[in-house]
Amino acid sequence: MSANDFIVGEAEIDDEENEDSVDEETGEVKERANGVTGGVDDSSDEDESDEDEEAERAVREGFIVDEDEEPAERERRKRGDKKRRREERERVEEVLDEEDLDLIGEAHPDLQPRAPSEPQFKRLKRGHREDGERNGPRGLDEIFSDDDDEQDAPNQVDEDRLGRFRPEPRGGLDEFADFIEEDEPIDEDERNRLQEERETARPRGQGFEIAGAQVSGLDKDTLEMMQEAFGDGTDYEWALAIEDELEEQELTAQTLELKDVFEPTQLSERLMTDEDNQIRWADEPERFQIARAPLKHIVLTDEQIREEALWISRMMPKRSRMPEDLIDPFQKSVAKALEFFVAEDVEVPFIFQHRKDYLIHAVKEAVTPDPHNPERPKFTVNAEKLLNQDDLWNVFEYDLKFRALVDKRSALQRTYDNLHSVASVQDEVFEEMLPAAETMEELQDIQDYIYFQHASHLKDLSVLNGDANGTHRRPGSQKSLFERIRNGPIYNMVRAFGLTADEFAQNALKEGRRRYAEDPSVRPDDMADSDTILDPPEFATGAQVQRAAKMMFAEEIALSPKMRKVMRRQYYMTGVIECFRTEKGLKRIDEQHPYYEFKYLRNQQLSDIARRPDMYLRMLKAEEEGLIEVKIRLHGYEDFKRRLLQDIASDNYSEIAEAWNAERKEVLDMALTKLNSFMNKSVKENLKSRCEDEIVALCRSEFSKKLDQAPFKPQGMLIGTVPRVLALSCGAGQPGRDAVCWAWVEESGRVLENGKWTDLRFDEKAKDDFVELVQRRKPDVIGVSGFTVETRKLIVDVEKLVDERDLRCAEYEDEETGDYISGKLDVVAVNDEVARLYQTSTRATLEHPGFAPLTRYCVALAKYLQNPMKEYAALGKDIVSIAFHPAQQLVASEKVLKSLETALVDMVNLCGVDINEAVSDPYTANLLPYVCGLGPRKATSVLKAIHTNGGVVTTRDELVGDPEQGKLQVVGPRVWNNCASFLCIEYDSSEPTSDFLDNTRIHPEDYEIARKMAADALELDEEDIRAETDEGGPAAVVKRLVKEEAADKVNDLVLEEYADNLLLTFNQRKRATLETIRAELQQPYEELRRNLALLSTDEIFTMLTGETRDSLCTGMIVPVSIKRVLNMEHQLDVQLDSGVKGIIMENEISDRIEDVSLGQLFSVHQTLQAKILHLSRSAMEATLTIREEVLRKPYRRELDHMRDEWDEQQEERDKEMLQVKDKESGRAQRVIKHPLFRNFNSAQAEEYLGSQARGDVVIRPSSKGLDHIAVTWKVSDNVYQHIDVLELDKENEFSVGRILKIGRRYTYSDLDELVVNHVKAMAKKVDEMTGHEKFQRGTKAETERWLTTYTEANPKRSVYAFCINPKYPGYFHLCFKAGQHAKLGSWPVKVVPLAFELQNNPYPDMRALCNGFKLLFQNMQGGGRR
Repeated sequence: MSANDFIVGEAEIDDEENEDSVDEETGEVKERANGVTGGVDDSSDEDESDEDEEAERAVREGFIVDEDEEPAERERRKRGDKKRRREERERVEEVLDEEDLDLIGEAHPDLQPRAPSEPQFKRLKRGHREDGERNGPRGLDEIFSDDDDEQDAPNQVDEDRLGRFRPEPRGGLDEFADFIEEDEPIDEDERNRLQEERETARPRGQGFEIAGAQVSGLDKDTLEMMQEAFGDGTDYEWALAIEDELEEQELTAQTLELKDVFEPTQLSERLMTDEDNQIRWADEPERFQIARAPLKHIVLTDEQIREEALWISRMMPKRSRMPEDLIDPFQKSVAKALEFFVAEDVEVPFIFQHRKDYLIHAVKEAVTPDPHNPERPKFTVNAEKLLNQDDLWNVFEYDLKFRALVDKRSALQRTYDNLHSVASVQDEVFEEMLPAAETMEELQDIQDYIYFQHASHLKDLSVLNGDANGTHRRPGSQKSLFERIRNGPIYNMVRAFGLTADEFAQNALKEGRRRYAEDPSVRPDDMADSDTILDPPEFATGAQVQRAAKMMFAEEIALSPKMRKVMRRQYYMTGVIECFRTEKGLKRIDEQHPYYEFKYLRNQQLSDIARRPDMYLRMLKAEEEGLIEVKIRLHGYEDFKRRLLQDIASDNYSEIAEAWNAERKEVLDMALTKLNSFMNKSVKENLKSRCEDEIVALCRSEFSKKLDQAPFKPQGMLIGTVPRVLALSCGAGQPGRDAVCWAWVEESGRVLENGKWTDLRFDEKAKDDFVELVQRRKPDVIGVSGFTVETRKLIVDVEKLVDERDLRCAEYEDEETGDYISGKLDVVAVNDEVARLYQTSTRATLEHPGFAPLTRYCVALAKYLQNPMKEYAALGKDIVSIAFHPAQQLVASEKVLKSLETALVDMVNLCGVDINEAVSDPYTANLLPYVCGLGPRKATSVLKAIHTNGGVVTTRDELVGDPEQGKLQVVGPRVWNNCASFLCIEYDSSEPTSDFLDNTRIHPEDYEIARKMAADALELDEEDIRAETDEGGPAAVVKRLVKEEAADKVNDLVLEEYADNLLLTFNQRKRATLETIRAELQQPYEELRRNLALLSTDEIFTMLTGETRDSLCTGMIVPVSIKRVLNMEHQLDVQLDSGVKGIIMENEISDRIEDVSLGQLFSVHQTLQAKILHLSRSAMEATLTIREEVLRKPYRRELDHMRDEWDEQQEERDKEMLQVKDKESGRAQRVIKHPLFRNFNSAQAEEYLGSQARGDVVIRPSSKGLDHIAVTWKVSDNVYQHIDVLELDKENEFSVGRILKIGRRYTYSDLDELVVNHVKAMAKKVDEMTGHEKFQRGTKAETERWLTTYTEANPKRSVYAFCINPKYPGYFHLCFKAGQHAKLGSWPVKVVPLAFELQNNPYPDMRALCNGFKLLFQNMQGGGRR
């Protein structure tokens, strides 16, 4: 192993001794100037040559790594090398044969010499035909033929010996001699020497054409005799044929597959693994396949399906809020939905759209006849919706949970059956509890019970199974303590307690007849001392026996499934949550900290927590960070314990009974200690799961609202019409100073124009250009957005310009007057959450490579106004980057993504997808994975199949294949049944095969009903219908309805009669479906989404400032930076970190200011602590105060707690303790006049920098005293470095020292120099490291897994990578692996100003660091070998 193992092409080391280079295309070592290849000597010894070549190849392939070389290329090169070596061996044999022929020719001068062979390159010119003929199977007639020798014999000096010089072949000039230009000219002496060597060498491949008889000197008769005696060789043709067949099979087996070329992780990311292909081609909805994959082996019986329906209806929270008369219909509706999922394999959108009648409970109520109104209906229908789309998704999730429940229950049953058959185990508790278990927690209780109660039998069973399976398992060396107690005499004392654990639990459950404890006739200590109970040597005394018996009984109670059921029920009924701060949390969680609202929380009921799921998840996050402890205890625990004691104690009154009851009390205490610990963890985890589900549901609900927005409605147009948009933004700049980027996007989504304007406030030319663009393009709306508060100025400027120049939208027809009018052009603030992700994405670069990021941002704003749903769908997995709930980050992103995708599935199927548009437009194709029945894998295969069929779909039936027209199957029947009605095809009346119903939400299974309704609306009889269909096909009646514009006539149909007829004839409930058909016949795929919701004031404020009502409000003390000091107006103009402008009037500064001007007290860029008096969210301005008496009263959030829910006494004690600690540490409040100074502690600094960019800095007071300051800077996300700065040469204790020292190596004269030359210099090095191709963004473990995967895919390669070290900010891990079987290694890399340090050696940049690492590793390896 050497340093060359790690050379990967980017940091090469100059080596004068090694002048060989590597060919970039083939990876082979080029020759040196002296013609020697790679230093391998030319030798006639075949074995030595092969060994040298193998050694050379090992160096090329294993140590010098070319990352551009793919596995397929390496395999091809290996096959080529193998073939070349075989040909060289054959060439040597051919040369030897020709030499023999030459000798024969010299012995027979009358024989004619063979014509000289042609140059080797002649075959290349002729092509592959002759090669194919030459390489074909050789029969007996050819086995000794010289034809191959004539073609294959080379006629030039051995290239291995002559290097790259090609002398002219004998017999003429080589036609390729001048094709390859020499790298270096050859002098005349060298050329003459080579020419002389070539001419004096034996002519290779030159011989005589002699017949077999002539060569042997035998006559014809003699040859015939020899053939009769020895045969003509045809007996061995079968061996040659087999050899050729094996070679062909070997070549076939070497066919490359994707897994031979790409790494498994790459295939998985691209959904190209074998499992992905199975999902892609299976005729089952993709989402079903993925969700059911772990449980596909579970097949439910009819009885289990009925049980599942009842189980799901009980588990759904909706049932508890439902009236009693709807519970039975609700259970039937759940059972029907389950049937659709399991039996018909249809997804939620299909059920909601085409089986909605089964989700509704309709009751007909008779109406009293009205003699004055004979046409009054005889009854009314009252309909109650039982299940909505959210409920259907929940039913599907519960189906998966029930299957997992059945799987675990079956596994436990199999275990018990094995115990019964092998050891004759009969356990009534198990047999009673297993069928009644309804949750995974209860099944786990049963599993813990049986593994404890029958541990020895299970161990024996495991050994038997191991022997049966051919595997040897060593049994435990000794039995556990509880097994020895259970099998020994001590267990008699356990029985003497008078009740079993199960009987005690049954008493506690209040189920069945009460069991009473019977007291023995002797005291417990006397029984323990008896010889029949003692079990020496381990239990040799009575005290040991008593302790063992109580421990055993307590363990049985703690593991009793019934007792756990008692405890779990009690915890959920009376459990309360309490938080206790840790020593770490004492200082970290101050009153401004988001965790402060539960720092001293007490007696919080579980029902209250359920209403605040975000708070509970933050509790657990704080506990994970070590700031608090979350505990759950039982309210009224002593009363509960007293009731349990009554259930286990004896009712007898005697000294012996009291002694045994005392023992039982100790057992109960021991058992409750175990149960409380277990339940604390169990309930916390269960509650966490429920809170996560609640947060995910809230995220889904919020996302559904965002998706439920139609395109911005142009004035005078129908909802759903796509607008033409002009989008503008100044980004993070200021209008009037920075350029304004714009993009004009037409209704088709194409960006036709874009550009920049310098200023729309004062620049008249820019204003004229803006007006000219608007008047020329006639946009329907102008969208504006940006990154800062300054964007509001741009909105005001554009609105003002529209008013001044009277800019109007395109003309439209007034419905009342019929005149063409145009309204004022709309200017709207656009939600930019998608645009911010899009502007720097790879997709944006590919779609608009020449645009600036801010212009791409404008394009995304325009497209959001045109169709928000498409913009969200195009994000794919990046959708989780958008915050839909403040606690979203506390839930696993995979769980959030899964829920958000269901919202997309609902909305995409509500709107439908034009399949032909998706084929031609990648932007629309992003919607296909969310179509019912499809997914990302099936969506790609659908597009590919449609392209194969010609690129156009004319009918929905075409998707399942049409052999008569040569159309391949696009999807299978089941998938087609799911997706057919959600893939629309635009109706073309001029196309005979076009069907109007293919452009509607009507499913093909209901086409006949729709055609019947159309015929009845047109009042056609059977003969008319037959005539229409005979002439125009099945779709003719609907075509006529559309052509005559008579669709409104379907409103006259009485749908109740249709519904009753369908129910009686086909047993199908279609009343709601008939309403859908009637609506679709009148307006196919009508826009059902709400109008685009314009942003509210609060939403605009949050978008531009990043602040919410919780994070910024009146009364808060915030840092502000002075922007202007106005002496005349006696005020300070300041700005908050969020960009909000602020004003501090003179009377809010201080009462002690008399003749001193503000300019003498304050300076621009100075940072102050100020309190917000008033905040205007619409104007984004604040009024503040810096009066000392006001600042002394810190802001405190209003905490909604009852009196007994907050530990005020502990809060006061902690405040006093902190004051004492501050005095002891000498920490004082300091104010430093520097824009980066904040009066923060370390936790506040990290929280403040959390939303800032990498490299941002906070200067803050130090806890080490007044001669220190601390500098905190952001290294990466959630990684912050705290630098201790020693101040020297201070004027006074509150001033900043003139000399600032960091450690012993760095000294600076002021804070600005320290920030620029130390912190910013290190930040640049971090940027250089993270931008390097060798940097991995995951953790160290993830990086090591990547290294392992890489070396497994490339066994002969070595690789290294860098990753951040979050434990030690400012350090990186250099992880490496020198080959597949080498151990993983890791060296620390330290970032210092202007350099990296590795092994105490500084390196100025990444190239030097990589080279230095290789040299260090080489030296280390060399030292190890020595």
